[in-house]
Amino acid sequence: MTNLALVRRPPVTRPLRALCLATACLAGALGAAACRGGEADASPAEPAGMKRIFNGTDLAGWDGDPRLWTVRDGVIHGETSAEKEARGNTFLIWKDGGTRNFDLRLSFRCNATNNSGIQYRSWRVDDGTQTNPWVVRGYQHEIRNETTLPSVAGFIYDEGGKRGRICSVGEKAVWRDGRAQTLEHLLDERAFRELFRLDDWNDVVIRAEGNRIRHYLNGRLVLDCTDEDPAARHDGLLALQLHSGKPMWVEYRDVRIADLP
Repeated sequence: MTNLALVRRPPVTRPLRALCLATACLAGALGAAACRGGEADASPAEPAGMKRIFNGTDLAGWDGDPRLWTVRDGVIHGETSAEKEARGNTFLIWKDGGTRNFDLRLSFRCNATNNSGIQYRSWRVDDGTQTNPWVVRGYQHEIRNETTLPSVAGFIYDEGGKRGRICSVGEKAVWRDGRAQTLEHLLDERAFRELFRLDDWNDVVIRAEGNRIRHYLNGRLVLDCTDEDPAARHDGLLALQLHSGKPMWVEYRDVRIADLP
């Protein structure tokens, strides 16, 4: 039997040490990329000139289906039912401004039977093809009450367009050559589950400057998208969605917006 205590181990060479160090650094970097966090990812302070565009009392300044949109307990309340169905996706449209370069802030809550959305840089469809008088197309910040990626609140959807999901939650990406190209991972599903307030109010910041769009949820960056597609939009309407299909409800409060340079 060999006496293991007398067996000499070969010395660890400098190349081996360097390889071990590089492997450890790579593992750390991948872990950080999978679930970033810190001051750089925190939502920015509210800019100067922020104005409230919902008065908490009625829907003055907004246009939508009066069967489905009301004000309850000081918040915007949208609801469909078997008796009051949405005739296709329908929207509550802000009439008093646009969304060129902007910072939008609000809070939402909804049930999980269906989904809603925040439209920005969008346009109203009035060419006779719409299923109701309040149809909007354009960028949509998805609104859901779910925590399983990728079908969660915050991704960018091309409402009424051909691109589908333009950028997913947890991604820093650029849309180029007909697809989203991921540059960096911002957070994973575990981090999102810890961040999202299921069945409760969640805070949203949407910040659009040029062709760069960032979505923040409850104070944290969850999406960073640069849209280089020829169809990228740089201005348009703001609206809130009620989805057709299964009965649902959604509520919005503290809706405010500021123009950015």
